[in-house]
Amino acid sequence: MLFRSPSYQSAKSMISQEAVDLIKHFEGLRLTPYLCSAGVPTIGYGSTFYEDGRKVSLQDPPITKERAEDLLQFTLNRQFIPAALRQCPVLVAHEKKLGAIVSFVYNLGAGRLQSSTLRRKINAEQWSEAADQLLLWNKGGGKVLKGLDLRRKAERAIFLG
Repeated sequence: MLFRSPSYQSAKSMISQEAVDLIKHFEGLRLTPYLCSAGVPTIGYGSTFYEDGRKVSLQDPPITKERAEDLLQFTLNRQFIPAALRQCPVLVAHEKKLGAIVSFVYNLGAGRLQSSTLRRKINAEQWSEAADQLLLWNKGGGKVLKGLDLRRKAERAIFLG
């Protein structure tokens, strides 16, 4: 079942398929529960909750790829698209830019966007400066991480696309 928020369109029409594919690529697909790098039980494409609000548990049964797709759409519609639009309302008219920022928020959380220069540049519609800000979020433990670097470059390409 695909959740459709009354105040937001579905993720498939609100952000580009390119952005959804980017999230899927970098999150990866795991059909059995696992602990993510932050130590949180996760399933599918990085989902930590089910539609009913239950947290994913390591004891949960495996899911299908279709179920993982539904969880991703639910999570995007219910959490990440609304969070990105609350913080950067100018993105409502920019499908690709919104998709890139949703990928960023999906990876790092809405709190990182909230107090960032990235957010200020977006809301000022300083698009090239905002795109460059994405590239600064490629570190873990003070070191550039290849996976984050690749993800930020891909998000920047979508943002500018």
